[in-house]
Amino acid sequence: MTSSPPRPEDPNPSAATVAPGGPPPHVAHPQRVRSFVTRAGRTTTGQAKALAELGPRFVLPFQQTKLDLAAAFGREAPVVLEIGFGMGDATAHIAALRPDENFLCCEVHEPGVGALLKRIGEMGLTNIRILQHDAVEVVDHMLEASTLAGIHIFFPDPWHKKRHHKRRLIQPPLVAKLAQRLIPGGYLHCATDWQPYAEQMIEVLTAEPLLENTAAGYAERPAYRPETKFERRGLKLGHGVWDLVFRRRAAAP
Repeated sequence: MTSSPPRPEDPNPSAATVAPGGPPPHVAHPQRVRSFVTRAGRTTTGQAKALAELGPRFVLPFQQTKLDLAAAFGREAPVVLEIGFGMGDATAHIAALRPDENFLCCEVHEPGVGALLKRIGEMGLTNIRILQHDAVEVVDHMLEASTLAGIHIFFPDPWHKKRHHKRRLIQPPLVAKLAQRLIPGGYLHCATDWQPYAEQMIEVLTAEPLLENTAAGYAERPAYRPETKFERRGLKLGHGVWDLVFRRRAAAP
């Protein structure tokens, strides 16, 4: 995932609204982890046009039944799941580099979906499909076991405050589900620019019995993942970026 709009971390409680039956504003941790944080943002004219013109072809509806991946893409090819693609810059770059693979991409932020659709049109890409829905529910309901060649999770919200750590996406229950949906030899690639989250990631991924690390610790940035402008600026200031690449074991250990 490339750099995305600022991620709200601690919404103003006085401005919070609670859905009927939902937790009160003072409750710090949700009942389940979601793959997204609701963001403010305005869809541009170009993004809205892309949503209207290209959305019907490239955006898939969420369903509570297993997705026929070959039918969704119109061909048989290895499938890579991306969870949270921001504005889609890295997604489009990788899909263009790897035309023989299909990319199933989850993002709920409408301007981001519109931005990726705009890039799809400009670059003539045909190997991307988008689900504008919570990726956790997509994994639960739409993806069969042992069907994914890879999974990308780039720069998920780090939830800096300790009381919010339970909201982080990379947690043992989700990682177990993701590992089950990888084919043997399939990979899970995470990246973060927040060292405490990187440390949690490597701990959680190492503890998953279906996965093995491809490096002695953190991995070198794979050539297919482009550096974002935000990332380059951070590196110049001495900030770190951590990539983790794990593979599903060919057989249970």
